[in-house]
Amino acid sequence: MEDIVFGIDIGTTKICALVGAVRNREMRIIGLGMQPSAGMRKGMIVDVPSASVALAAAVEAAEETSGYQLSQALVSIAGEHISSTNNSGLVAINRNDDGVTAQDIDRALETAQAIPIPSNRQIIHLIPRHYTIDDHAGVRQPLGMHGFRLEIEAHIVTGATSALLNLKHCTESVGIRAEEMVLNALASAEAVLEPAEREMGVLIADIGGGTTDLALYKQGTVWHTKVIPIGGHHITNDIAIGLRAPYEVAEKVKIQYGDCRPADIDPDFVFTVEPFGGEKIQVGRQDLAQVIEARVEEIFHLILKDIQQTGYDEYLPAGLVLTGGTALLRGITDVAERVLNVPTRVATPKNLVGLVDSLHSPAYATSVGLLRWAAMDHHRYQPHIQAPSQWGRRVSSILRTLLPE
Repeated sequence: MEDIVFGIDIGTTKICALVGAVRNREMRIIGLGMQPSAGMRKGMIVDVPSASVALAAAVEAAEETSGYQLSQALVSIAGEHISSTNNSGLVAINRNDDGVTAQDIDRALETAQAIPIPSNRQIIHLIPRHYTIDDHAGVRQPLGMHGFRLEIEAHIVTGATSALLNLKHCTESVGIRAEEMVLNALASAEAVLEPAEREMGVLIADIGGGTTDLALYKQGTVWHTKVIPIGGHHITNDIAIGLRAPYEVAEKVKIQYGDCRPADIDPDFVFTVEPFGGEKIQVGRQDLAQVIEARVEEIFHLILKDIQQTGYDEYLPAGLVLTGGTALLRGITDVAERVLNVPTRVATPKNLVGLVDSLHSPAYATSVGLLRWAAMDHHRYQPHIQAPSQWGRRVSSILRTLLPE
C-alpha cells in the first residue's frame, strides 16, 4: 500500500503544490500544481482573498494531475516573525528494566518547551539536538539506555500566532487543512543536504523572493534557524529603480543578463531596456552586475553576522549550501565564498522520481522537501502539546467554485 502525502509551498513568488506516493519511505511525485503567488509579502500573507485564489488554482492542478481529492497538507512557513531559541529539559528516568522509554522522552520534551512564550506567539517546531543520560553527554537515541536522569537539549522555533492563523485560514478556505507547518529551511534541507554535511556542520540558505531562510546542521540535527527578510525581490527592485523600469521588466533583465561578478563582465556588453516612458535605452551589463553584487553581498553579510552572533561560525566545515530561486543567479557562489570564507555550492532536489521535469531547480527545494518531511519520521519535531486550532475545517471550498474552468 502507498501513503499519499501532500505539500504546499506558499512562497512570495510562487505557490507549488505537490502530491507524493510513499512506499517503504521511497517517494514518487504523482501530482503537481504551480501558480504565481498573490497577496504575499516577505513570506507572509497580506491579502487572504488574493492568496486563497492563487492557492486554489495550484491545489486544483495538483488534484487533477494526481487523481486524488486532497483534504490535508504539510504547508511551508517563513517570514520575519519567525524566531528561535534553545532550551534544555531534565527528568528522572522511570525505574524499570527497559531503560529510557518513549514516555521519558516525552516528559523531557515537555520540560524543554516550558519557556515563557508571549500570548501572541506559539511553538512551530521542537527539535531535539542531543540527550544526556547522567554524565553521558552527546546521546542521539536514548531509547533503551539505562540511567537515573535524562536531559534533552532542544531547538525551539516559534512564530506569530496571527501569521499562522492567516496561513491556516488561507488553506482552509480552499478545503485544505494544514496538518503541519514546516519552516522553509528545514523542508529544503530534506531535499538537498547530504548526511555527511549534516554530520560535519553545514549551513543551508534558502534565498527566495522575500526572505532568506537559514538552518545550521551539526552532528546530524538542527542547531540554529533564522529568517532574514531580504531576498530576490529586493534585487529586482534595485534593478527596477536603477533602470526606472517596471518590476516585470527588471525581473526579466535579472534572469537574462544578471550576474554577481562585475569584474568578469565585458565592459562593452550592452543590452536594450524599455523603461517607463517607452523610449528604449542602452544598459551596460557590467553596471547591472554591480547593482546585483551590492545587494547579494548585503545578504551574505547578514548571514555572516547572524552566525557570528550565535557563535556558530566555526561550525561549518561542510560550508554553505544555497537553494531557492535566487541561488540561480550567476556567480552567487563566488560572492558567498568571498564574504563567508567557506566552501559553497548551489543545490537542487536530488533523487526525484515521477513528475519531476520542472522540479530540477533550487527554486523547488522547499516544495520537494515538504514531501520528504512527510515521508520521514518527524513527529518529534513538533511541540509536544499542540495549541488548539482556532479555525474549524471547512468541508467545501467557496473560492474553488468561483474559479473559471
